[in-house]
Amino acid sequence: MLKRVTPGDIRDDRSAVDEITLARAGDIVRAVRQEGDAALRRFGSELDALDADTPLLLGRDALDAALASVSLQTRELLERTKSRIQDFARAQRDALTDMEVAISGGRAGHRITPLRSAGCYAPGGRYPLPSSVLMTVVPARVAGVQRVVVASPNPAPVTLAAAAVAGADAVITVGGAHAVAALAYGSESIAPVDVVVGPGSRWVTAAKQLVYGRVGIDMLAGPSELVVLADSSAEPATIAADLLAQAEHAPDALPYLVVWDASVADAVDRALTQQLTTLPTANVARAALANGAAVVCSDRAEAVALCNRLAPEHLQVMTADPRTDDLQHYGALFVGEAAEVLGDYGAGPNHVLPTGASARFTGGLSVLTFVAVRSWIRVDDRREAASIYTDAAALARLEGLPAHAHAAERRL
Repeated sequence: MLKRVTPGDIRDDRSAVDEITLARAGDIVRAVRQEGDAALRRFGSELDALDADTPLLLGRDALDAALASVSLQTRELLERTKSRIQDFARAQRDALTDMEVAISGGRAGHRITPLRSAGCYAPGGRYPLPSSVLMTVVPARVAGVQRVVVASPNPAPVTLAAAAVAGADAVITVGGAHAVAALAYGSESIAPVDVVVGPGSRWVTAAKQLVYGRVGIDMLAGPSELVVLADSSAEPATIAADLLAQAEHAPDALPYLVVWDASVADAVDRALTQQLTTLPTANVARAALANGAAVVCSDRAEAVALCNRLAPEHLQVMTADPRTDDLQHYGALFVGEAAEVLGDYGAGPNHVLPTGASARFTGGLSVLTFVAVRSWIRVDDRREAASIYTDAAALARLEGLPAHAHAAERRL
């Protein structure tokens, strides 16, 4: 079921987006930038099956109407999930504080300030993903972002309802690279934003790479990943269930099992075969399993080294001794009885996470994505500040920048 490999067989040169997709996404982004709504409508019709009479932008009234149309059970589920995400995001925000310190002749410090506007992408192709709406909009609102717009192709009523619950101002009804371009550059119907966040297809990822600089982005995320680090104490059927939960995301998802006991991999294979016989999404899951592997290591140390090299989006530890101090790189970590699906569906931490080994240098979406750390300097006494002005002038002359030196020396 899962091909059997060794750590040396695993490549770690994954890329979030290929060159062909990047080039085609560039054409789409340029068209939207130049033509605005006309290009959005054209690509929406061709790529999203957008009806001609569907507005490109749905305002708050439409979101509230969608919320009223869903069942009370669905609304309460969305509200509970929002509450958990919001509680975690508020704790993150509370951990961020303004600060100031004394400097010669004055004070210096930083302020934590929210961005003005955010665009939150929620996939809507194979499955509607209201969870992604909650995961992106709620932290933005907790951070203090004034205007939040969701983009989702042909949004389902539950997606619109989630946008209402999360506190979005509007929803763009197209997706893909054209939606990202509209968020970044605006159009006749859509005002541009300051940051674009959220998961999406390779077209979304490529467009985010292309518009970065015009706007901020959270990260470049490729196919979804799960690495399960397990020993013989874990239940094979539970491991299989977790791998399949990841595999049904998309045919290009990457489920890995990392063990140092080959018998664990054998037992998981048997469980996978059995569970696939009744899984409605088995065709998608089988394709994803073909991308993954069961990696048999010589011992735990080699298994941990491989996990650190992979730096996966999701890392799940299912071992008798669930210590994690030597696990260094991951988007999100799940330990003990914590299943990865708790991350997907709102235990609190965010499910928008780095892939393609980018967890080596970045974390997942959070309140921090929607704030800026802005530093400041205030000098009240030039005489007391003489030493830092003298050093500033000296460094400027060392670098061959006399105007810089003169500006400092004017204060002496």
